[in-house]
Amino acid sequence: MSLESHPDRRRASVNVQKVLWCLAELDLPYQRIDAGMQFGKNDQPDYLAMNPNGRVPTMVDGDYVLWESNSVMRYLCMAYGQSSPLYPQSPKARAAVDRWLDWTLSTLQPVDRPVFWGLVRTPPEERDMVQIQKDADAEGVVWRVVEAQLAARRFVEGDQFTIADIALGAFARRWFGVEGVAKPKLPNLERWFGEIAQRPAFVRIVAPPMS
Repeated sequence: MSLESHPDRRRASVNVQKVLWCLAELDLPYQRIDAGMQFGKNDQPDYLAMNPNGRVPTMVDGDYVLWESNSVMRYLCMAYGQSSPLYPQSPKARAAVDRWLDWTLSTLQPVDRPVFWGLVRTPPEERDMVQIQKDADAEGVVWRVVEAQLAARRFVEGDQFTIADIALGAFARRWFGVEGVAKPKLPNLERWFGEIAQRPAFVRIVAPPMS
């Protein structure tokens, strides 16, 4: 199995992080092939034939090619982790996990991006802190949904760690990692994040400094 990514993006991109984290939780071997930025390749015909979006990650498993990080996580669990609780077998439990994967894309990522880019990828002298605080306020409202979900649960969907926790955990690392803005107190979210942040795969793949 190979995974097209970029070495500088390994810890910076939530999409690459999610897949690498899932691979680690499933203890699956893989080869990571550098692509993008100074390495090029992702805008070349061969790469675009695999992934017409020209983005990372792209997974190649034998003659099977798949892009979109949440879909890659689902595939890995179904193909290689049938006995793993990462992606439950029952239709209801699986659908409950799936909704959070969808929610991260439809609801969380749009409000996360301006805060992350404003505070991490914009030079301090170019930051509009008034606007970034407004963006952080909007993101805080969205995180309250997860805060309520975790009120009576150890993990996002119960007592078992799943790929829903991976998808949300990669974004939560950004939320808790940015500084310079006021954020609401979310004790359930903080408790959950404190637990998942101790997992070896998180420590190795997601925890290093953001860039």
